[in-house]
Amino acid sequence: MRIALYGGSFNPPHRAHALVAEWVVQSGAADEVWLVPVYQHALDGQQGKQLAPFTDRLAWCAAMAASLSVPVRVSDVESRLPVPSYSIDTLDHLAKTHPAHGFRLVVGADILDQTDQWKRWDQIEVKYAPLVVGRAGYPAPEGVPVFPAVSSTEVRVRLAAGDPVDDLVVPAVLAALQKGHPWRP
Repeated sequence: MRIALYGGSFNPPHRAHALVAEWVVQSGAADEVWLVPVYQHALDGQQGKQLAPFTDRLAWCAAMAASLSVPVRVSDVESRLPVPSYSIDTLDHLAKTHPAHGFRLVVGADILDQTDQWKRWDQIEVKYAPLVVGRAGYPAPEGVPVFPAVSSTEVRVRLAAGDPVDDLVVPAVLAALQKGHPWRP
């Protein structure tokens, strides 16, 4: 099976994450998407954001995955690997433990200017054929779909202010967030 590995903070997952996951399968780029919330960022402290507890982010991803019309699975693999989490290590681990599958890495065009900071990006390109998706406001390769510029930061800011986020997250994630989240005012 062709698996698209879609990693990220998912702090929390938003509508653009859902749209990307659906597009990856609907476009034929992969048979299934595996959402992999980062356990601890390799670039932790450089992006100035606090991650919600891993178990919360897993639950939010599971809620989103269950609401989508395409096969999407959530993996906690990075909680079992050495920290910090590096995409190449996660991909190599999954390729070794799931040899019947072929993996591709889903990345947003917004990270393309940061790949020089990634561990063994050159090997990711060769072994895992990154699937680049566009993000509004960032240059994207020709022919790449561009998805709305929704951000988890905006979701967190609105939640902290007590403002609605139903236009930023899918209903299943909204319901999960309403059960409790670290940004409640």
